[in-house]
Amino acid sequence: MKLTGRAHRYGANVDTDAIIPARYLNTSDPAELAQHCMEDIDSEFLNRVRPGDIIVADTNFGCGSSREHAPAAIKAAGISCVIAKSFARIFFRNSINTGLPILESEEAVDETDPGDILEVELATGEIVNVTKNKSFRAKPYPDFMLELIGAGGLIEHTRRKLGQGGDTQ
Repeated sequence: MKLTGRAHRYGANVDTDAIIPARYLNTSDPAELAQHCMEDIDSEFLNRVRPGDIIVADTNFGCGSSREHAPAAIKAAGISCVIAKSFARIFFRNSINTGLPILESEEAVDETDPGDILEVELATGEIVNVTKNKSFRAKPYPDFMLELIGAGGLIEHTRRKLGQGGDTQ
């Protein structure tokens, strides 16, 4: 699974309230959540983001409250993946569950500027900064996680499995 997009760069400790402010948590509709993604820390985010773009951030991305709304809002806004030096563990799990790929690579983050074009290959963990002609490695996803992400998340993956005669026991 290869992803290509422009980088949107953020610093350390971007919490879930910055990703999707709590005042919008009265809905779980991804399209509605996307309309408010990052608005408190980057009012121009939605004007700049294009389908397939990539968020690049420093350490502890997704810290704060445990809410599935944050990765759902990012994904619905058109972001294809997030690359950071590190993620809050609950955000990591929620991202996978919602089908939002995330990768950890300190080197890729350090060598990426806003607007750089990145290519990401999830199966190998290769991150290429096309703008700077530099390659980096992140831990690749195992096949079962690629399948889950490819399905659009845990719920859709489970629906597909059950539709294929999967056993619920």
